[in-house]
Amino acid sequence: MRVLIAAGGTAGHINPALAIAGALKQADPTAEIHFAGRREGMEYGLVTRAGYPFHHIEINGFQRRLTPENIRRNLVAIYHLALSGPRTKAILREVRPDLVIGCGGYVSGPVVRAAARQGIKTAIHEQNAFPGVTNKLLTRDVDVVFAASADAVEKLGAPDKTLVVGNPVRPELLSQDRAAARGRIGAGDRTVILSFGGSLGARRINEVVASLCGWEQRTHQNIQHLHATGSRGVQLFRDLARQEGFAPGPGLVVQEYINNMPELLAAADLVIARSGALTLAELEVMGRASILIPSPNVAENHQYYNAMELQKAGAAVVIEEKDLTAEKLIETVQQLLAEPGRLAEMGRCARKLAVPDSLDRITARLLTLVETGR
Repeated sequence: MRVLIAAGGTAGHINPALAIAGALKQADPTAEIHFAGRREGMEYGLVTRAGYPFHHIEINGFQRRLTPENIRRNLVAIYHLALSGPRTKAILREVRPDLVIGCGGYVSGPVVRAAARQGIKTAIHEQNAFPGVTNKLLTRDVDVVFAASADAVEKLGAPDKTLVVGNPVRPELLSQDRAAARGRIGAGDRTVILSFGGSLGARRINEVVASLCGWEQRTHQNIQHLHATGSRGVQLFRDLARQEGFAPGPGLVVQEYINNMPELLAAADLVIARSGALTLAELEVMGRASILIPSPNVAENHQYYNAMELQKAGAAVVIEEKDLTAEKLIETVQQLLAEPGRLAEMGRCARKLAVPDSLDRITARLLTLVETGR
């Protein structure tokens, strides 16, 4: 079995693609898995580090707001779009796939569409409650549509071939021992808060979390707080700590990145984060209460729709960035901590949304699809 996966742009597209690749390889050790994506995108580093062959194709999105810089970027996008057809055909000739899977990002469009037109079996996976434009355009061409959320089915427009399968998560999340994880960070009986804004860091999240940390230390809260600043937030958070009059110590650990996310999610009682699809899938499978701050800088405002699914289920509190203040965040944390058992109940509500066998469902359908194509 030869498989080509197209994914790019964000970790929310690429990590599910890598999880699917790993599951297919486990199901069929003889399978050859290839990836297509942008060399300058995040996908190149993640895919090559995972050991999969990588095929470069350059494709960009169009900018809606017309500024001199965006006009230049749109001209580059038109140029790359013109080249994408011949490049896609060359990749398909080289790989000769039995199956092509699109996991989101602009790169999925030309690769999946060309494969479908050649009669190759195709599938797409939509991670968000509000589908991206690329996947909505591809649904008419592909054989199978995987949706993470039931809310996405109607919006995708192909209910007859859409399966709701959730978002695949890293297998190591499912094997975590909460007591052991809490022991390793010395949590004791303290409430563990985990906060982060992504690998680059979200400035507004760093600002309000700094105020929260200051409040925690000034009021001597029984809290163990773990915060990741992101690469662009390291110096900012140091400056904010001086302004707020707090410092890392036994109750506060500040670092640039979180390299042991499964362990820290296992230890946490409350998570403060953006609401990307992958983050929410991990919160659900781990059963964690959350305060979600959707990024306003994403296509179709999809993080807001993702987050609202958890709030409606009683698993999260959603604060839009336009409403986010330090006072609002501190007040929300106070309210959650003041109600005994509230965080645990929110965690149980989150777990009810989880699809822990997402990879099994996806893999089984893909293997059947390949067999029907032979």
